[in-house]
Amino acid sequence: MKYGESSFDILYLLFAIISGCLILRRAGNRTERLMGLAALILGCGDAFHLVPRVLNYFSDGDFTAALGVGKLVTSLTMTVFYVLLYYIWQGYYGERGSKGLAAAVWASAFVRAALCLLPQNGWLENSSDVTWGIIRNVPFVILGAVICLLYFKKRGAERTFRAVWLYILLSFLFYIPVAVAAGLVPMLGMLMLPKTVCYILMIAAFLRAVFAKGKSKKA
Repeated sequence: MKYGESSFDILYLLFAIISGCLILRRAGNRTERLMGLAALILGCGDAFHLVPRVLNYFSDGDFTAALGVGKLVTSLTMTVFYVLLYYIWQGYYGERGSKGLAAAVWASAFVRAALCLLPQNGWLENSSDVTWGIIRNVPFVILGAVICLLYFKKRGAERTFRAVWLYILLSFLFYIPVAVAAGLVPMLGMLMLPKTVCYILMIAAFLRAVFAKGKSKKA
C-alpha cells in the first residue's frame, strides 16, 4: 500500500510541476500562462502535504506538524487554483464575465482562505475536527460549484475543455468526504487518489490546449 500510494504521489507531483513549466515555456498569451501557473501552483502546493506523507511512510520521525501545515498550504493553493480556473475560462472562451460573478469567485476564495488561517483548525496538531472541516469547506464548495457551472455551460463549445466541468465535479465528490470525515473513517483517505486523477486530467487538458495549438500553427 505505502509503495503504491507513494509512487503515485511522486509521479503526480512530477507530472504537475513539469507540465506547469512546459506550459509556461510554450505559452503564447495570458490565458496559456495562467494554465501553466495553475498547474505549477497545484503541484507545488500539494507537495507540501504529499512529501511529508511519503516521508511518514518510510521514517519514524514525527511528521504531525508537517502534515498539518501541508494540509493548510494545499487548502490555500487549491483555492488559488480555482480562482485561476475562472480567469482561464474567461480567456479561453473569450468571456468577459460580470462584476457580480467575479465578486462571487473572489468572495468565496477570500472567505475560504480566511477560515483556513484561523487557529481553530489546529493545523499544527494535524487536527481532524469535523466541525471545522465542514466550516472551512463551505465557501470552497461554493467556489467550485460556480466554476463547475461555468465550464458546464461551455461543454459543447469545443473538445479540449469539454469534460473539465466533470473533472471539477468529481474532484469535489471525492474530496469532501475526506476533508470532513477522514479523521473518523481513515479509509476515506483512499478517495484522494481518484480526486488526484481528476486534477491530472485537468492539467492534461491544459497541455492539449497549448501544445495542440502549436501543432495546428505548424500545419
